[in-house]
Amino acid sequence: MKKVLVTGSLGYIGSVLMPYLADNNYECTGYDTGFFRDCCLYPPKEEKTIFKDMRNFGGDDLKGVDAVVHLAAISNDPLESLPREKVYDPVRKYTIAIAKLCKSRGIRFVFASSCSVYGAGGQQVLTEQSPTNPQTGYSLNKLQIENDLAEMGDKDFSPVMLRFATAFGLSPRMRFDLVINMFAGMAVATKRIILNSDGKAWRPFVHIQDMCKAIRYGIDYDLEQDRPLVLNVGDAQANYQIIDLARMVKDAVPGSEITFLRNINDNSNGLDLVKDRKVQDGVDTRTYKVSFELIKKTFPGFRCDWSVKNGIREMTDCFKGLPLTEAHFNNVNFYRLQKMENLLKNGYLSEDLMWNRE
Repeated sequence: MKKVLVTGSLGYIGSVLMPYLADNNYECTGYDTGFFRDCCLYPPKEEKTIFKDMRNFGGDDLKGVDAVVHLAAISNDPLESLPREKVYDPVRKYTIAIAKLCKSRGIRFVFASSCSVYGAGGQQVLTEQSPTNPQTGYSLNKLQIENDLAEMGDKDFSPVMLRFATAFGLSPRMRFDLVINMFAGMAVATKRIILNSDGKAWRPFVHIQDMCKAIRYGIDYDLEQDRPLVLNVGDAQANYQIIDLARMVKDAVPGSEITFLRNINDNSNGLDLVKDRKVQDGVDTRTYKVSFELIKKTFPGFRCDWSVKNGIREMTDCFKGLPLTEAHFNNVNFYRLQKMENLLKNGYLSEDLMWNRE
């Protein structure tokens, strides 16, 4: 039985990945600083967790470990009170420090990167060899770490870098700041589907269960190369324009209506949560379509099991059953950026994003 260490184990992905790996006969230990430990829409499965800031991670934490899945990061931007360097430079530093420890011990290192590194990609379908053009501090941070890991790679250390499409799907530590999740939650809770932009931007999507599946393949893959492995993770059938996603959610929730943020003149409760600060004047510069052929060739047998339509149905059925209220949907706990700002504002975190108090 392989022993896997998951950093960021109490986040949106980690809360699904840990039980998924355990169900597939891996011995798992999670490491997490605990920013989102109590941000639960419904009870998570209890998994072995060590509470530690990744900046304090050391060699002793890797005893007996076969693979590290590195999810820990700051997953959204921008924070109003802090410059991006203050937020992302430490993430880059501790990621490479952990990777170096893995390299010195012969431990597989699986890094959760993002297709957002492609940024303003135009209309062509992008492969792993296509130019990158990150549009945010978050996506630039992912690309910088990829480049750092590439420089570390040799015949004895080949990191696996998974460029995930935009995530969607159920997690006990739910995120309503992810577009499909937001549309589904908003439709059930408020009967409105509000678009930040004109909806014309293209984006690829991947269900959280398929992300876990790709990570499992990355842990077990027998690398036959002396360089890092970079793979887009998703499905070509899940490249969508944002407006089409809104229409799919509208069809799944009878009585819901599509509207645009620019057309809303009132100060409705929760608009500050659903507003995307990276969208200016109704235009989202982050538009890209992605090819996922390489992962199917590299990981024989890998296919995405979840369509966007099925994922929407899973979420809307769950939300209706809870039931998801407008108060739930507008809870700051389900919006990573605003949750971090809330912790900062109330003195729980320092400007270095370290705990001041529990």
